[in-house]
Amino acid sequence: MAEEEYRRRAGASAAETGVTAPGLARALTGLLAASHTAPFERLPLLLDKAAKEAGAGGARLFVADLQEEVLREVTGIGLSAGKGGEEYAIEGTLPGRTYQTAEVTAPARGGACWVPVRDGAERLGVLHVDPGEGDCGRPGEEVMRALASIAGLLLTSKRANSDSHARLTRVRPMGIPAELQWSMMPPRTFSDRRVTVSAFMEPAYEVAGDAFEYAVAEDVLHLAVFDAMGHDTSAGLTAALAMATCRSHRRVGATIPDASAAIEDTLIEQFGHSRYATGVLADLELDTGKFSWVNRGHLLPVLIRGGRWASTLHCPPAGPMGSGFNLPIQQSTEQLEPGDRLLLFTDGITEARGTDGREFGVERFTDFIIRHHADDLPVDETLRRLMHAVMDYHQGRLEDDATVLFCEWHGPRASAG
Repeated sequence: MAEEEYRRRAGASAAETGVTAPGLARALTGLLAASHTAPFERLPLLLDKAAKEAGAGGARLFVADLQEEVLREVTGIGLSAGKGGEEYAIEGTLPGRTYQTAEVTAPARGGACWVPVRDGAERLGVLHVDPGEGDCGRPGEEVMRALASIAGLLLTSKRANSDSHARLTRVRPMGIPAELQWSMMPPRTFSDRRVTVSAFMEPAYEVAGDAFEYAVAEDVLHLAVFDAMGHDTSAGLTAALAMATCRSHRRVGATIPDASAAIEDTLIEQFGHSRYATGVLADLELDTGKFSWVNRGHLLPVLIRGGRWASTLHCPPAGPMGSGFNLPIQQSTEQLEPGDRLLLFTDGITEARGTDGREFGVERFTDFIIRHHADDLPVDETLRRLMHAVMDYHQGRLEDDATVLFCEWHGPRASAG
């Protein structure tokens, strides 16, 4: 939306609701000041108070579970997950639709609204905002979105050291390997004017050997997907060591071939030749679209161009990291075009089998992404639906970890905007 249009709509909303910019500013300022020393459990009280000061009738915060199947209310009561709060399915409910589409939804004028809660592009949950008293009715959209934006920032700042948040976002106990993996993962979605990245892993509570990684350093996006041998705690340790070594060397300027060689050395030093990990390590130059990558015995990336499956990228494999094959590590390059999408994934996606024994397959996987992304759904919602489709295809339980990492380059014009 153009800046002038935003100001016009914001001014109209303020006039309709009777909420002034200074009133909203005071509410948000007070919320931020109180949040500095507040634990996760106090967020519902602080958000509700700020909503009332901003002209609404109150606010309630809901967060999504790890598999993005339900939205659970943050009540702040005790430590038990969901104690005293409501729960909504993400499929087939109004708050669920808000979460899926990232759009404000309201059943009727003057009624309560559901507002998406995000930190940047990462989906966290939804905010339920009640109408205020008097004739003004529902608060303006800029008030609700401001409250939801602050809620996203506060959730992100409080969740890292909160077992209450972890319990609320889990519907069953998590295995030790999965606990290790999730503690190391970056946010599942990131987006700016230059690029959008999103990832999903299943089975969320038992994942062991899979891992995804991305990071931005000025005009370069680093990407990686790892698939460690096995499905046990040692597989989780192998993937964790691969990620940590990759980060350590990348952050001192190592090339991607050198980083993959360092991972090889680390795994052999720790495990001998008894453990290994396949993977793809890549760099994307955000100003030019140059994609460089190395293949360490992994599945080949898929390129989607112009809304259709364009090609499978090729790079000579150097063997799994930790195997000690000592094959030459060759770096391949591909020139992307604006709007190109890359899919990096593990074999748990494509090798999931249906009741007839047939694999989900690369073609079905790619077609699913293309069809659902064409519906203008947020990319993280497309991946959520993909993983549920893979799980359903395999009767609800995968025999191997399944990970997908999606990257869309928006082009040099977006970079300069």
